Amino acid sequence: MTYATKALELARQVSQTQLEHVRQAAELIVSSLRAGGVVNAFGSGHSEAIAMEIAGRAGGLVPSNRLTPRDLVLYGGQPPSVLTAELERDPAIAHQIYALAPVEPQDVFVLVSSSGVNGAVVELATIVREHGHPLIALTSVEHSRRMASRHPSGGKLLDLADVVLDNGAPYGDSILELPGGGGYGAVSTITSALLAQMVVTEAVARLVALGETPPVYLSANVAGGDEHNRALESRYAGRIRRGA
Repeated sequence: MTYATKALELARQVSQTQLEHVRQAAELIVSSLRAGGVVNAFGSGHSEAIAMEIAGRAGGLVPSNRLTPRDLVLYGGQPPSVLTAELERDPAIAHQIYALAPVEPQDVFVLVSSSGVNGAVVELATIVREHGHPLIALTSVEHSRRMASRHPSGGKLLDLADVVLDNGAPYGDSILELPGGGGYGAVSTITSALLAQMVVTEAVARLVALGETPPVYLSANVAGGDEHNRALESRYAGRIRRGA
């Protein structure tokens, strides 16, 4: 079976099995937005690509922030040398990331990690819960359950979330087998992006059904896009940021 065939089949399964969880996640987002909140999406490594699907994307919600370990440099004044591959395993950086973000009590968080066990994301989830924010986790349930936590508490992202979106990725992420063992063809980015867009579009549809005009970005590469986007962003001055 080809990669495309297997990936498309997994995407179909995820779209069906996670539909109720998508609805629950969208409801949390709608409630937050209607209360003046913002969607804060965090991901590190490849999961940052999924946070980009949620925050600051054409066709997506304007009241959104993308949080990353890079915030320590962009907003915290730390040198670029702190940005190592191991940083996502350090629980301490979660406190700095949260403190640097323009967070308010009514905000909702979407934390993305396919493994769901690294120290930073688990600690950030703990902080989010302690501050009373609704928490949506986007993870691989199979992979996470087969991994030991890298957080001192022994907890995992899926243990802390109000809603868990399962991207369906297998342990190790690869869906094609190599002769003699091992695998290739990662799939979590595809299914996670699908779930992220399902949640955002469900939230937008719910706002429309309530008779509201959703604050949605136009592409900056269409006529009038810049003007449209700047007008919407001005409504959330001091609440959203668009760093590199």
